[in-house]
Amino acid sequence: MSYDDQDLFLQEMEGVAPLKSSTKANLKKHQTATPGQALRRKAAQAELNDPNFLSLDNPKRVQPYDHLEYKRSGVQEGVFKKMRLGKYDIEARLDLHNHTAAEARKAVFDFINDCQQHELRSLIINHGRGLNTNPPAIIKSYVNTWLREMDQVLCFHTALKFHGGSAALYVVLRKSERKKLENREHHSKRTA
Repeated sequence: MSYDDQDLFLQEMEGVAPLKSSTKANLKKHQTATPGQALRRKAAQAELNDPNFLSLDNPKRVQPYDHLEYKRSGVQEGVFKKMRLGKYDIEARLDLHNHTAAEARKAVFDFINDCQQHELRSLIINHGRGLNTNPPAIIKSYVNTWLREMDQVLCFHTALKFHGGSAALYVVLRKSERKKLENREHHSKRTA
């Protein structure tokens, strides 16, 4: 650096005071949330308030043509057999074709709760086989896992061929308290 440059620099810096250095770190953040952060925060809060407890983590894997069945303890063998043979009238249907796993999760949760609220007991869920998904039968695997997690579900079984075969499930839900009471009253009148 030549003397002329140094003189010019000193002239320019005349009247400039050095910054006072602090011996403490500044921990205060004066940062506003970005739109993406605000959306993520809102989604996380919505997830905390979501009553849907069905998980999207690690479903029990099944294959496209596997036959599925589940029966809670206490379910009578005659009820299970009648359901398995498709002898109950189907009161409600849910079709999960072309659903993502997240959409299917919401649809299954809402469908089961809505049927329970309207006192519908005999259902069919058409989940598809999932031959073209990777991994195969992903929605079928999720439905198999989710139905086992729901207390309202008494039993389910792979549907008969004319109702969809290995691409659908018969599902039986618990009776509502009102229906249980009606049943008790009905049977007490028969024995009296």
